[in-house]
Amino acid sequence: MRNLSGKTAILTGASGGLGRYIALALAEQGVNLFLAAYPGEGLDSLKEAVCQHGVRAIPLVANFRHASQLRSVVEEAKNGFGRIDLLINNAGVEYTSAYHELPEENIGDIIGINLEAPLLLTRLVLPEMLERHCGHIVNMASLAGKSGPAFQEPYAATKAALIAFTASLRATYRGTGVSASVICPGFVEAGIYAKLKKETGFPAPALLGTSPPEPVAKGVVRAIQRDLPEVIVNPFPVKPLFAAAILFPRLGEFLINRTGAHKFFAKAAEVLKQKRIEAQK
Repeated sequence: MRNLSGKTAILTGASGGLGRYIALALAEQGVNLFLAAYPGEGLDSLKEAVCQHGVRAIPLVANFRHASQLRSVVEEAKNGFGRIDLLINNAGVEYTSAYHELPEENIGDIIGINLEAPLLLTRLVLPEMLERHCGHIVNMASLAGKSGPAFQEPYAATKAALIAFTASLRATYRGTGVSASVICPGFVEAGIYAKLKKETGFPAPALLGTSPPEPVAKGVVRAIQRDLPEVIVNPFPVKPLFAAAILFPRLGEFLINRTGAHKFFAKAAEVLKQKRIEAQK
């Protein structure tokens, strides 16, 4: 098991949703953190909480849609810590909508933040990691990337891409001391699902349940320490479901539909659509 004490990490989406829990879980292991997040997301208070664990923390406001700002994130982290041992690609956005009604700019936001930013940040940190034969990248995906829920086309596509991206990284850099892991949570009581529940009033399907954010954050730490390819976090076992979907796609489609996930997002999409219509009046 890898000792993380004294390591340095870039964490994107640091202070929103799951980010805060991941930051604190890493700080508990002695990891110094470069905290990158959008404006107004409580970076200063997170820095104080992180530093209480006896580690260093540097906050930086960043817009993950702009390549120049992503380069600045990496340069600032190098200047502050001298090296980057860990990259946690956590920043993400989601829009629940029928795909034909989703504005083009929202599609661009989802792809840019959820996929392009992790790809570019990983490309920027890899050369020095390879020189030192030491480094780990963690990509925050989702069970949506394995199941393709309704009304989540761009989001599910980016998360599926992160799963494949991680597998390719592991294959390419096997034996170099540099590796990657992907985390696939289900409905988590923080971040995207928590926001959606607040906006619509709908709880997650009972068959899938929800997870508190702490097990997800611990999953990130465990993935790095043990060099795990993938960590799935969900209160009910879903691996057999996804195995069935690979072997028997039509059966998998039927079983996933039976979980109630599609109905949940359909109801949420309708509520959000009505709210948008009301806001335009």
